[in-house]
Amino acid sequence: MRSVLVPIVCFPGLAPARPVPWTSGPTHRPSRPPAPHPLECSVEDLWVRGGRILDPEKLFFEERRVADERQDCGGRILAPGFIDVQINGGFGVDFSQATEDVGSGVALVARRILSHGVTSFCPTLVTSPPEVYHKVVPQIPVKSGGPHGAGVLGLHLEGPFISREKRGAHPEAHLRSFEANAFQDLLATYGPLDNVRIVTLAPELGRSHEVIRELTARGICVSLGHSVADLRAAEDAVWSGATFITHLFNAMLPFHHRDPGIVGLLTSDRLPAGRCIFYGMIADGTHTNPAALRIAHRAHPQGLVLVTDAIPALGLGNGRHTLGQQEVEVDGLTAYVAGTKTLSGSIAPMDVCVRHFLQATGCSVESALEAASLHPAQLLGLEKSKGTLDFGADADFVVLDDSLHVQATYISGELVWQAEAARQ
Repeated sequence: MRSVLVPIVCFPGLAPARPVPWTSGPTHRPSRPPAPHPLECSVEDLWVRGGRILDPEKLFFEERRVADERQDCGGRILAPGFIDVQINGGFGVDFSQATEDVGSGVALVARRILSHGVTSFCPTLVTSPPEVYHKVVPQIPVKSGGPHGAGVLGLHLEGPFISREKRGAHPEAHLRSFEANAFQDLLATYGPLDNVRIVTLAPELGRSHEVIRELTARGICVSLGHSVADLRAAEDAVWSGATFITHLFNAMLPFHHRDPGIVGLLTSDRLPAGRCIFYGMIADGTHTNPAALRIAHRAHPQGLVLVTDAIPALGLGNGRHTLGQQEVEVDGLTAYVAGTKTLSGSIAPMDVCVRHFLQATGCSVESALEAASLHPAQLLGLEKSKGTLDFGADADFVVLDDSLHVQATYISGELVWQAEAARQ
């Protein structure tokens, strides 16, 4: 197979699975500065074969470089492809609608989000009746990305085992609590879990810890959200295996100095040794005030995961649209449950969230890109293959200009989307 050489000027290091920049030329051995410090180099050569990033030092002595394999990306920023672990649909497609051909809708969204730098994602279903889960879940299998669209990493099932008080845009009629045989009740609701990667639940529900242990034993990430849990209940859930918080600050008890609730997990000293708690944030300029973004990032930067929480109205503009069993209304940059002022997800794509997060927090470019790539990969245990430019990782990456607008998207080393201006 042919190797593809992509020269890029100045890409950020990503810690802790931090790529190591190197310089190379036609007549000298590639050299690498010591890791793990982030560095900005003049020119880096990224070698890809079979969809994997190769160690150029080894490659240099095994092969000759071929000039016509060189693709000049114009001196821009190279970063791992973005990973969205909470997206409800987009472009008119509602993942929580039990249509006859669910797969075609997922494929449409997978293709359209390439232009926003997303190379893999978790299609998300909001609270629905059991018959919807039984029809939809089997139709969305894990799938590798490529020219057809971003890869599917597995489903995120958000609800129905959540708090009525903090249900947000989830329909109250379909909310559930756990019955006596809690995990069997969950299976009866969802059906087979083969395609499921994340489940959001409220940890204060009775028998929730039994369910958390059963899900994590099956390799499914448990996220805490839509909840009125206090800090102790949240900490106990982490000890049972929970590792994620669904859209921090939204649909949970507000921070209180005597009991900070789920938010307190960001600085808790009562978590298992070495456990990193991750938390999603919707940095769309609507769901979370910039000051709240700054507080979360400064308190626990290594756990921050940018999510879009995008709804089917993404890319469609003002008007009425669906979100599962409910109707939503989009007005400008905000989506509400129709007839209310209850927020119902976002209409901002991932690259917009990255740029807003960078501006709102004043963090480094590296930190903003990590939040959309490395951190979600770590959350899902995929950091050896996704979210990094390290040697041996999947060659899923995005080329950005200095203002972090997407210029090109690659999956397995193959160009799958390119901006019109970048083609000229």
